[in-house]
Amino acid sequence: MTVVDEAEVRALSSRLGGELLLPGHDGYEEVRRVWNRMIDKRPALIVRCAGPGDVCEAVRFGQENDLLVSVRGGGHNIAGKATCDGGLMIDLSGMRRVHVDPVERMARVEGGALLGDLDREAQVFGLATTAGVVTHTGVGGLTLGGGVGRLARKYGLACDNLLAVEVVTASGEVVRASARENEDLFWGVRGGGGNFGVATAFEFRLHPVGPDVLGGVVVHRLKEARAALEFYHEYSRTAPDELSADGIFLTSPDGEPAFVISVCYVGPIDEGERVLQPLSRFGAPLSHEIGHLAYTDVQAAADAFFPIGPCFYWKSHFLKDISDDALELTVDHFAKVPSPRSLLIFQQFGGAVGRVTRSDTAFWHRDVQWDNFAVSVWTDPGESEAQKGWVREWWDLMTPFSMGGEYVNNLGEEGEDRVVASYGGNYERLVTLKNKYDPTNFFRLNANIAPSM
Repeated sequence: MTVVDEAEVRALSSRLGGELLLPGHDGYEEVRRVWNRMIDKRPALIVRCAGPGDVCEAVRFGQENDLLVSVRGGGHNIAGKATCDGGLMIDLSGMRRVHVDPVERMARVEGGALLGDLDREAQVFGLATTAGVVTHTGVGGLTLGGGVGRLARKYGLACDNLLAVEVVTASGEVVRASARENEDLFWGVRGGGGNFGVATAFEFRLHPVGPDVLGGVVVHRLKEARAALEFYHEYSRTAPDELSADGIFLTSPDGEPAFVISVCYVGPIDEGERVLQPLSRFGAPLSHEIGHLAYTDVQAAADAFFPIGPCFYWKSHFLKDISDDALELTVDHFAKVPSPRSLLIFQQFGGAVGRVTRSDTAFWHRDVQWDNFAVSVWTDPGESEAQKGWVREWWDLMTPFSMGGEYVNNLGEEGEDRVVASYGGNYERLVTLKNKYDPTNFFRLNANIAPSM
């Protein structure tokens, strides 16, 4: 750990519009913690930023004192990259303002805003953009890694709806990037993660959505899951863009293992009712709960499965198909799930996501049909190895069916080869960009692109 002179720390504090927290200060313990309680790190300093000026001060201070630096938006990264031991955390959680222009159908969103903040403000005007599936996820981290959500099949990834971004670079300067200015940086932040700086503001294109949509779940018993997953495979791959359909293995509140099809339809209601009819006709579901719901309620539905507090561990694969063998091993593996809170998920891609050329943004994997991941969720630290072992065994079993690479926002500590595969054919171009904007790898607590200089 780098030792920082106390006088320099006091001087930094005096220059901030926000707050500087050190170990022992009120609020330090709360702020240092992130969503995944498996992560328990202690920064030497936390700058709670009030605006871009504080971010600039923090970056310069980190550079001058050779500090390891982490950036916290929503703190939702599975590997806990938002925090660090002995370094400097740049905390954006106080920067959550969202301004919606309903005439231009555009939202300006500060770098610490959460998905729920964006959905809430945009829905006042019957508007939305692709914004993940858990309301307490940070807008920034989600967007920089690509950003899949229930609107992605209709309107593209979150990064596809990005109009401009404000970034504090490794030199401590504020840069605006869009299709007309700093175009290379604008390309890189749309899928290249947090490698190029601290994103302090985003401007998004919005679309008419809601306030009500068709949404909900159909629940099948695990003993019927093979047939239900086969049905889901065929049904989802032929679905219109307006429909997002995810398949989820979970344990119901009464303790029964189940396979759930979770849907959201954002087109005309009459047409949606026709599209969703096959779900009610297939099999003998344990429950069928699809109807008119507020879009914000659909967006919050997954919060109960990803709460703040437990330990989380996951690994993922991209899939283009769900073969019979993959189907069988998935059902069999979930039967051995060690925690009633753990999940196996098929999150649907396709539609508009696949109609963007791979080289148009840094997000490479445009031909994916499902992001498939196993999630262990537990509370007893003594169970950690068993919980992680269940996920790792699943990941090994599914590797033969994988397209290679994975969603950047799902990366943990898989190593450089997996990171390179996740950026795919855009990796070398991203390295060139890293050489330009962060040649010393100052921003390295991320799905890291190492500079070649």
